[in-house]
Amino acid sequence: MTKTNLDQALDYAHQTRESFLQSLKDFASIPSVSTDQSHQADIHSAAAWLAKRLEHLGMQNVAVMPTDMHPVVYAEWLQAPGKPVVLIYGHYDVQPVDPISLWQTDPFNPTSAGEYLFARGASDMKGQVVAALSALESILKSRPLPVNVKFLFEGEEEIGSPSLARWMKDHQALLKADFCLNPDAGMLAKDSPTITYGLRGLVYFELKVFGPENDMHSGMVGGVIHNPAQALAELIAAMHDANGKVTLPGFYDRVRTLSQDERAQFAQLPNTESKYLELTGVKALWGEPEFTPAERLGARPTLEINGLLSGFTEAGQKTVLPSHAMAKISCRLVPDQDPDEVDAQFRRFLTEKAPPTIRWELEKISGAPGSITNLDQPGIRALAAAQEVVWQKKPVYVREGGSIPVVGMMQSILGIESVLTGFGLPEDHIHSPNERLHLPTWYKGIDALIHFFYNL
Repeated sequence: MTKTNLDQALDYAHQTRESFLQSLKDFASIPSVSTDQSHQADIHSAAAWLAKRLEHLGMQNVAVMPTDMHPVVYAEWLQAPGKPVVLIYGHYDVQPVDPISLWQTDPFNPTSAGEYLFARGASDMKGQVVAALSALESILKSRPLPVNVKFLFEGEEEIGSPSLARWMKDHQALLKADFCLNPDAGMLAKDSPTITYGLRGLVYFELKVFGPENDMHSGMVGGVIHNPAQALAELIAAMHDANGKVTLPGFYDRVRTLSQDERAQFAQLPNTESKYLELTGVKALWGEPEFTPAERLGARPTLEINGLLSGFTEAGQKTVLPSHAMAKISCRLVPDQDPDEVDAQFRRFLTEKAPPTIRWELEKISGAPGSITNLDQPGIRALAAAQEVVWQKKPVYVREGGSIPVVGMMQSILGIESVLTGFGLPEDHIHSPNERLHLPTWYKGIDALIHFFYNL
């Protein structure tokens, strides 16, 4: 029996898995940490690696294009007249590895152990980028692509994509497409194929509190001067009420009320209290009690303290009253919330709550809105059918707690929706030490993307 084009592509993918894995290892060995200026050369190395890979696949007009910060890698293949144009998105930057002492392997020496690959970026999202490229390679080995494709790979996602909106506005014609395939989401579990249709937005701040001009002897001024570290702690404590609700004035004004149908859909997800207890190791969950864990994660906004710094923090003791204190603070935003409005709400909170004994400064570092994707589109249907074939079960549809700024940008700037998928798992330790990728799930993901392209 003559094999179909789809069968030939799947055979190639299965026979070439070790090569795909080696390609991922090569990519993940580049320490492309976007937030660290010392890794500028690595950022450019990662962009160059992608450009070379795209050229090897036979893509056309491959270019590493400058932005205000880190470069964008663009390419295209438009040899399927009358067929859809799919814009494939990815990011090649990764999070810092701190604290390095908690890693069991070298984060930039990708290490296979059992069913997992350990490396920074293995799951978020170099593994997902290589999965998409591997699916395309599998198809191209025997036939031309059944659809047209364009590529947009950025190097700033982990710092909020500050340069991307302007770059996209300058290149709208170049990026024209029917929809975007964005594999930067993930799966609820290795046996739960997942399509993400909602994302929370993000606004990120640095708050500084100032007291005396210099660090001072706590025995000489303690009890006379308001300690900036204490003042900051008091402000932070006031940012939530006893039930976990954010107290910034007007913070919930634009938050959509969940319908009964939406609540019923959330109730069917496996995001149960026991799951999060097992995943995190905490003694009890926390948050708004009138909402389930799945609802809090996918449909409610948050305010989180991402880092604190003040005074003496080395081993031993030093009785100092610090001159200043700093906190990194982020808010996850739901659709309709505006990052600039939340910035104004935060400043109003500080104006009202900060005592006259200290001075404060607030810097908004980045911001991006949340998004809701229309489920009734060909890309979603093609992906759902692909996942059902590979996993032998229908996918679940979720609103994700994380943020992918480019999704909202594409809606507002390019006028296109995104098909959000990905094959990372909740226990992959993304953004944490010992990040890993479950390889059997990843291989299934490559198969699913092959089906997806043919389904279109």
